[in-house]
Amino acid sequence: MTVLASAWPALIAVLLVAAGGKVRDVRGFAAAIGAYRVLPARLTGAAAVAVLSAEAAAAVLLAVPATRRWGALAAAALFAAFLGAMASVLRRGMVIDCGCFGSARRPAPVGAASVTRTALLLLLAVMAAVAGPAPFSPLQPVLAAVFVGAVAAVPRPRPGVAEPEASPPAGPRPGTPFALNSAIEAPTVFALISPACGLCRTMLPVFAEAASGRRVVLVSAADEDGVRRHLDEHGVGDLPLVTDPDVYDANGIPWPPYVVVTDDAGTVLAAGGADTPPRFRALLHRADSAGARPAG
Repeated sequence: MTVLASAWPALIAVLLVAAGGKVRDVRGFAAAIGAYRVLPARLTGAAAVAVLSAEAAAAVLLAVPATRRWGALAAAALFAAFLGAMASVLRRGMVIDCGCFGSARRPAPVGAASVTRTALLLLLAVMAAVAGPAPFSPLQPVLAAVFVGAVAAVPRPRPGVAEPEASPPAGPRPGTPFALNSAIEAPTVFALISPACGLCRTMLPVFAEAASGRRVVLVSAADEDGVRRHLDEHGVGDLPLVTDPDVYDANGIPWPPYVVVTDDAGTVLAAGGADTPPRFRALLHRADSAGARPAG
């Protein structure tokens, strides 16, 4: 029983490291989820928050003896879901970053290593669930360290040795057409927003200010009447609006606020997340450097 009961400290350590890596770059993790292509692009942001929240919650439940078994079951469900997503990727022959511990400096592609590591974590979760709130033993920290070491020791592919390149980030790439249900034949800054997005509300005045010198069109997948009421409430109701329920899926965009700058042929000059004014200005600068400035 001591061996089984030593799984929960190891799980807490792994879950906290994983959640911490994701919370440092939620947008990057959302893009990693989008690359799996198992969810609509507009849901990847919510899924990213849900996953890291579930990991943190499972760690907290594991730390309390009375709820330890529930925490272990929650962790097991997470790892089983991760394995299912990885199996789907491998079955479709895709090459993507697993996103297991958030946005990593060096991509860790979905493959034998990530599957083995996740399977080991699932085994630890099952062990913790079986043990439940077992009494503490001095051997637990030692065995927990061994378990963490075993997970960390799963070798990653070495550079240059059968390590595939990770898929490019989600979203339209420069030089590709921007898919929208309304044709606008002019250089345009498309700002994708949602009434439910707090960061979008923060950026609305920034988009409105940019409209004084550029053609700015707001884009939303939500109901048009509801979006227009939202814009009126925030004093930007005079900005052009296009509603397209498929804009996220059609362009692989993870979540708003997101900006796409196009030329007069509808070709993407620059695209990316625009949740802060500096990021928005950087996108405009990239578009200008690409050879065209959307004019008002």
